Amino acid sequence: MTEKTLDVLAIGNAIVDVIADADDGFLQANGLDKGGMRLIDADEAERLYGAMGPGRELSGGSAANTVAGLAALGLRTAFIGQLGDDELGQIFSHDIRALGVDFATPPKSDAGPTARCLILVTPDAQRTMSTFLGAAQRLDRSAVTEERISSAKILYLEGYLWDPAEPRAAMEAAIAIARSAGTSVAFTLSDGFVVERHRDDFLRLINSGSIDILFANEGEFLHLAQATDLNSALSAFAGKVPTLVVTRSEHGALALRDGKRVDVPAEPIERLVDTTGAGDLFAAGFLAGQALGRSLEDSLRLGAIAASEVIQHYGARPELDLVALAGPLVS
Repeated sequence: MTEKTLDVLAIGNAIVDVIADADDGFLQANGLDKGGMRLIDADEAERLYGAMGPGRELSGGSAANTVAGLAALGLRTAFIGQLGDDELGQIFSHDIRALGVDFATPPKSDAGPTARCLILVTPDAQRTMSTFLGAAQRLDRSAVTEERISSAKILYLEGYLWDPAEPRAAMEAAIAIARSAGTSVAFTLSDGFVVERHRDDFLRLINSGSIDILFANEGEFLHLAQATDLNSALSAFAGKVPTLVVTRSEHGALALRDGKRVDVPAEPIERLVDTTGAGDLFAAGFLAGQALGRSLEDSLRLGAIAASEVIQHYGARPELDLVALAGPLVS
């Protein structure tokens, strides 16, 4: 069996975030569903960008944010995602490597521009996202190798990337390699619209035993289970996935494993600024705990600590020392 030189290898969208403040009137005027995420084409990306106020450019992407959080917690990480051969691609490459994440996917000159996510943050700290996937949706099977996948303890997959056919095939191949290499597979549902489009596929993965750790927020999970309350959804999925993790915003989070449910409260914060990346950083903390052999409760607490840090500032990458915040949980 290949030596596990990585704690977590993630596959996801390689995106640069453009974050700007906005009010509810701007969202309504532009037909945006507050708190949601939608996919847009190049023309709409240009139009909306022109209408937005001054923005901050920060490297992002859901799974990329998660490995950034894992690296900040001191774990060995790598990322696979497709960039265009352009300035935003160079920004993304520099940022993720500067964090200590192993990133070796070469840019493609024929894949279109690097993906970008236009994020509007309202005064209540809710984020509304419009994403142009660009080159990210051109990730293909060649980016996934047996040596790469087998070297990780955990393979982490981003549901957002399930939409385009090429990266979906790459992730299916990665899952197959992981199953035979003793690499655990973690999967995040990402968003309600992703569940809406791919519910049957996700249930197929779950029912076939392809997923070891499933991440969802409460709304996504209820949609997946087609249930109206959390307890009914949990009962319906008990035993279907080895480890189920459900985040519940200010109500904390829970994990279900072997019929045992563990709940933790949300970490107290001084001020809610921007919820972008909260789920991504929660996943980082939880996966760090699992890679380090911590208990479900400690892993959930790590997730809550990482999430609480990122929602107190703009952007989806940590700014404070997560190791110091986590203390003995990662030492």
